[in-house]
Amino acid sequence: MNKAQLATKNIVIGLLLATFGAIAFSGKAIIVKLAYRHGVDAVTLIMLRMLFALPIFAVMAWWSSRGKPPLTRRQGWGILGLGFSGYYLASFLDFAGLAYISASLERLILYLNPTLVLLLGLVLYKRHISRRQALGMAISYAGVLLVFGHEISFAGADAALGALLVFGSAVSYALYLSFSGEMVQRLGSLRLVGWATSVACVLCIGQFVLLRPWSAALVVPEVVWLSVLNATLCTAAPVLMVMMSIERIGAGLAAQTGMIGPMSTLLMGVWLLGEPFTAWVAAGTALVLAGIFVFTSRAKASS
Repeated sequence: MNKAQLATKNIVIGLLLATFGAIAFSGKAIIVKLAYRHGVDAVTLIMLRMLFALPIFAVMAWWSSRGKPPLTRRQGWGILGLGFSGYYLASFLDFAGLAYISASLERLILYLNPTLVLLLGLVLYKRHISRRQALGMAISYAGVLLVFGHEISFAGADAALGALLVFGSAVSYALYLSFSGEMVQRLGSLRLVGWATSVACVLCIGQFVLLRPWSAALVVPEVVWLSVLNATLCTAAPVLMVMMSIERIGAGLAAQTGMIGPMSTLLMGVWLLGEPFTAWVAAGTALVLAGIFVFTSRAKASS
């Protein structure tokens, strides 16, 4: 196989990994909504997800740390803070919000994450926002508001609370992305993700121990299997797939491919949850995707 064929193969594999990773990530909301039908609450559900995911991420942290110098105290505190913000708090707020809003609206709100990172850059580091980026942000937020306005018309205050919780999740994860740059360069993405997610798993399990009786963990088998699926197929697997895709095709193209995420959530929501596919939802999704495309294309052109 010559270099050109090898390069083409890597691109194809990278695109497939990014596509499957985005779809797998999107399936998390569907699984959470299915589990809520069995009467489980957010604290218990996220504990089960992280309980089953902890061994995977602990092995990831160990594997990526082989032959590397031990973590310094400063790095340890940094990982603790990033794990709290990026994976514990963001995950808990997301799970809590999904009890009140549709999976489609949840995914659209979370997809605003690149714009939140840019806004945090403006606030924290005084980074400039171009007109094209501002236009893309405006289009995306208009799409979310369109779907939100449709949901609040029949869900009322519950939709407002759910959207606020999920938006808080997006802000929390944007904070993680904004502050993780230096540590990624020093530790590597796999090692940082392994340790930070392991911290989050322990925090979620500890939260359950403090807030719920042990008997609350005795859930129906359907919730257990959904949590196993969430921990493996929708948590650990997509993390690895997206990282492997970035190695092959770069972060920009991987992010563009990830735009399939909101659409896959929408389709799975209609198919598996019976969520309505209305003109409002379709138009809002189209606006969000168009806005993110405009937003990211500016970054790609200037890179």
